[in-house]
Amino acid sequence: MKILDELFYTEDHEWIRQENGEIIEGITDYAQSELSDIVYIELPEKGIEVHKGEAIGTIEAVKTVSDLYAALSGTVIEVNGELEGHPELINKDPYDTGWIVRIKISNPKELEGLLDAEEYKEIIEGEE
Repeated sequence: MKILDELFYTEDHEWIRQENGEIIEGITDYAQSELSDIVYIELPEKGIEVHKGEAIGTIEAVKTVSDLYAALSGTVIEVNGELEGHPELINKDPYDTGWIVRIKISNPKELEGLLDAEEYKEIIEGEE
């Protein structure tokens, strides 16, 4: 299982990459492996306002359906349209081609509530 040190994480198994007042968000390698084969993703609409912790889409796998949560509050400025026809990209490369959404954050203080790689590893170890 791959956990990248340069990213932030949530307890809901999402990763966050911060770039100039924006974040790119996706689900972690652990999350995609637990879901198994992803067959469909419902993406949020570009331009909508989202709030930290609210469901902004769903991920459907062979075994289950799971909500996708906003890691931080802000405006959705881009979604990964490639996932609509190829949701399996999340399974193949969750940290690069499998990214899900880009959000212009509205409250930078929320970054303080994210987990670093070591804290995220501890959460996973507690779940296994």
